[in-house]
Amino acid sequence: MFPRRPPATLAAWLAGARGGGLLAVLANQCRFVTGLRVRRAQQIAQLYGRLYSESSRCVLLGRLWRRLRGPPGHASALMAALAGVFVWDEERIQEEELQRSINEMKRLEEMSNVFQSSGVENRPPEPKTPAEGNEKSKDKEEPWEMVMDKKHFKLWRRPIPGTHLYQYRVFGTYTDVTPRQFFNVQLDTEYRKKWDALVIKLEVIERDVVSGSEVLHWVTHFPYPMYSRDYVYVRRYSVDQENNVMVLVSRAVDHPSVPESPEFVRVRSYESQMVIRPHKSFDENGFDYLLTYSDNPQTVFPRYCVSWMVSSGMPDFLEKLHMATLKAKNMEIKVKDYISTKPLEMSSEAKPTAPSSERKSEGSRGPARIEYA
Repeated sequence: MFPRRPPATLAAWLAGARGGGLLAVLANQCRFVTGLRVRRAQQIAQLYGRLYSESSRCVLLGRLWRRLRGPPGHASALMAALAGVFVWDEERIQEEELQRSINEMKRLEEMSNVFQSSGVENRPPEPKTPAEGNEKSKDKEEPWEMVMDKKHFKLWRRPIPGTHLYQYRVFGTYTDVTPRQFFNVQLDTEYRKKWDALVIKLEVIERDVVSGSEVLHWVTHFPYPMYSRDYVYVRRYSVDQENNVMVLVSRAVDHPSVPESPEFVRVRSYESQMVIRPHKSFDENGFDYLLTYSDNPQTVFPRYCVSWMVSSGMPDFLEKLHMATLKAKNMEIKVKDYISTKPLEMSSEAKPTAPSSERKSEGSRGPARIEYA
């Protein structure tokens, strides 16, 4: 297992071991073996890079990963990071996540109908999942607290157990734009760069040909004197015309091609779910939306300061989004139609890592609200 050493070297090695340098010798040996294996992996990667196309290499690496993958918490995640591979099997947004968000919207609509019929309109939404009823003895989720109540906009928050952070929920209505226009404006990154002055960078890093999920890198200004923040997140959207609903889900991930930069503060905890329910159809004015999100902006400010920034910033951002939608509608600004184009079709339009493809399927409701948290 150890390389052969000449007698003089072996004698020196034994002398070092007796003198207390055994750990140093073992560390050197580990570095030697690790270096050999890393070089061999690089040589193999170069060989397959010449033999296979980019998409074929992604499939091959995915299969290799599944063979090497261990149980949760296994060191295989480190292997993937060292190899520079993004494992879609672990990170893609699943159908269950999309459906969970849609179910939340359904429960809120049902409760809103009950409250309206009872003359109660300001009660915060507290939809309970089946799991909550089975966990009476465990820590219960905190109730929603209303922060803002406008005619077409309601904002709630609740503490996230075990943290100093809040989760936020917004339920709103617009009647002067169509669901299709509102949805497309959120997703079109090229247009977002024009109407959102806080955006520094926003681009698609990689796409999943299986689910249509995609990884984005987003950099945004934060209010002075805070540093700018950057986010690496995976998102997936779905348009169900049969059930008349649209959903967009985003959450933070790590990607080997986007290491942390000393210029920005990396936000690693972030989740966002947006559900849009047309009043009639996708192309007629009027819809309700439900936005649920949480994140950790990595600030040193106390909770009430961050909560104030979110509570005051969210209405401003939503109004900017609304005005951008109206502008696109009235001035006939060309915005990509994400409803008629399926995610998988969009994924096949460009290579997974091509920066020039960002117009095809970027942007998202996810990064839109983080800038204020």
